[in-house]
Amino acid sequence: ARSPSTFIPLGEILREGGESSLHQLLGAFVSAGRVDHVAMVMGLHPQYLSSFWKTQYLLLRMDGPLPYHKRHYIAIMAAARHRCSYLVGLHMGEFLQVGGNPAWLRGLHCAPQKLRNLNEINKLLAHRPWLITKEHIEALLKPGEDSWSLAELVQALVLLTHYHSLASFVFGCGIKPEEEQDVESSCWAPSPHSDSSPASDDTVGGSGGTDAMQELEVLMERMKLLQENQLEEEGVTQEEMATRFELEKTESLLVPSSDILDPSLQSNIRCFLEDPEFGYKDFTRRGEQAPPTFRAQ
Repeated sequence: ARSPSTFIPLGEILREGGESSLHQLLGAFVSAGRVDHVAMVMGLHPQYLSSFWKTQYLLLRMDGPLPYHKRHYIAIMAAARHRCSYLVGLHMGEFLQVGGNPAWLRGLHCAPQKLRNLNEINKLLAHRPWLITKEHIEALLKPGEDSWSLAELVQALVLLTHYHSLASFVFGCGIKPEEEQDVESSCWAPSPHSDSSPASDDTVGGSGGTDAMQELEVLMERMKLLQENQLEEEGVTQEEMATRFELEKTESLLVPSSDILDPSLQSNIRCFLEDPEFGYKDFTRRGEQAPPTFRAQ
């Protein structure tokens, strides 16, 4: 029950970490008075933890164009896009510790316009990065009262992408909230398809069956498209069709609908989101008119 991860027993974390990991975690405890749950789980891979801590230190503590409190606020904005309340809560505390204005934590609408201007590129980086163009960068660098310098923007973009990735680590490892974090702000992945998700008790429409029917309809529609494409193509084997279908099925189950905002979304996340319905959308099908993508495989 006291394990930092939903998936890994505490005894396994202590046993598998090894002497090197224990030494690092003890050093962190001595210097900071605490060791967060991300570090405890990452301690299973001591070399990776060491690199991670160096990166965190460079991004958040070392000299740079952005003041410390703005760095933490950008981390909050990035984590909120992925509904990662663990990181949002963690950096709300850090934001206050480095002298941030408590009023900003009431929501994005209370932050300076300069930070609010990052919202568009933040949501694109989080959900559909292939849609970013040079115009998005030019708009932020355009001279004016709330303009960004190139150095500031580079650091801000690195912070955004870093915390988008870290949110995935938190979800993938089942990181639990720290004891001092509000129990209501517990970290969970926002998927209406998971029985372990808090959303499963309060789904849209009041019934989990609604989501299941939507999943089935989407899956059947994709099956139909695949069969139509098969007629148009020559030389497609049954094995390849089966592989494509499995891929479609997996995507339809794992990618929640972007047009449904979970009603149980915590208030400490909702207040940092503008355009909360914006989410991942699958790459364009062949033959459709749409911006080009950077899909490599």
